[in-house]
Amino acid sequence: MTGIIRNHYGKVKNLLNHFPVVAILGARQCGKTTLSKQVSPDWHYIDLENPNDYDRIKYDPVFFFSQYPKNVIIDEAQLYPELFQVLRGVIDQDRQKKGRFILTGSSSPDLLTQISESLAGRIALVELGTLKVNEYAQQPLSKFYQLFDQPLAIENLPKDLKSLSKEAVHTIWLKGGYPEPLLNPGYFDLWMDNYRATYINRDIANLFPRLNRQTYQRFLGIMSHLSGTKINRVEIGRGLEASEGSVREYLSIADGTYLWRQLPSFERDSLKSVVKMPKGHIRDNGLLHYLLKINNLDYLYSHPQVGHSFESFVIEEILKGLSATNVTNWQAYYYRTRNGAEIDLIIDGPFGTLPIEIKYGEKVQLKQLSALKQFIEERNLPFGLVINQADKIEWLTPKILQLPVGYL
Repeated sequence: MTGIIRNHYGKVKNLLNHFPVVAILGARQCGKTTLSKQVSPDWHYIDLENPNDYDRIKYDPVFFFSQYPKNVIIDEAQLYPELFQVLRGVIDQDRQKKGRFILTGSSSPDLLTQISESLAGRIALVELGTLKVNEYAQQPLSKFYQLFDQPLAIENLPKDLKSLSKEAVHTIWLKGGYPEPLLNPGYFDLWMDNYRATYINRDIANLFPRLNRQTYQRFLGIMSHLSGTKINRVEIGRGLEASEGSVREYLSIADGTYLWRQLPSFERDSLKSVVKMPKGHIRDNGLLHYLLKINNLDYLYSHPQVGHSFESFVIEEILKGLSATNVTNWQAYYYRTRNGAEIDLIIDGPFGTLPIEIKYGEKVQLKQLSALKQFIEERNLPFGLVINQADKIEWLTPKILQLPVGYL
């Protein structure tokens, strides 16, 4: 894993030039520690999961930071919430000094609460996903993402895009991007078994001690079958024999620990009655396929979930790439009207609004694009995208561009 340079490397380096603290947030085992050490290889490293390191800071945090007032990586910072108040005082003693600390965390509810209360204005947040296809292939991030550096316009579409191989794309689609099992495929299932058990029996038990772990495990199994669909909490509650409030809590936990991504409905300036239920998916397809017991490409191609699986894979590829850029204040949505018109992903930000349809196959019939075409026309947008498995980039209509997934 140490040989793979993450897309976020340059972003973290840049943020350290402007903020005293950078926090790298993401799921367990997605590569946060490795990235931190790559960015700052000579810094002092503290792992709060290590009892010795934990006790060393907790015993006298003021003394610790008097010894190490800068150049420190603190792993899994949410395990010691009092740390943030101490850090605030340390930072404010030399407020203009930048690039002093890197924090990592795998539970956003705890971390974000502490950050907002203690370190607002002093810290930059970076969300790191599992490996993106270009990282696995050890290629630079696609020029496609330069599109978002300026207002969306056909003439601003990046030229000379290069495609990644179908083999690399399908490897990440099937196996996901957790570095260890991906780069050591001989023990993929064993790693996933341990990951699920550790996540539920340690992380969830520690963060939410009153949570029924058996019910939460059943919840994850149900969500693997619902990944990529609209989420009806009442129906899920019936399946779990749990209240809607419990389901809401489980969804919040899964989202807050970066296993699940919830996409809100795009309702801004909507001209039609839209479905307001959120849509969501398991973020890493390797974990999704493990839960669904899909262990090879042939089985995946014929599985009833193949369309939803490909859709969530593409969404994550796009959002991983966009999060590695310096573009800010953007949001991801989905769109569906009560008449059934649907768009899989809408990215909205200072650059404008970009609607994206995702198709599993290689060819698209124009009648399949009626919702996308209408959405573009009603809002006078410059263009929209169709992401599929075709061989080449081409315009399907004057305002709809086909972009094969390998170019992401």
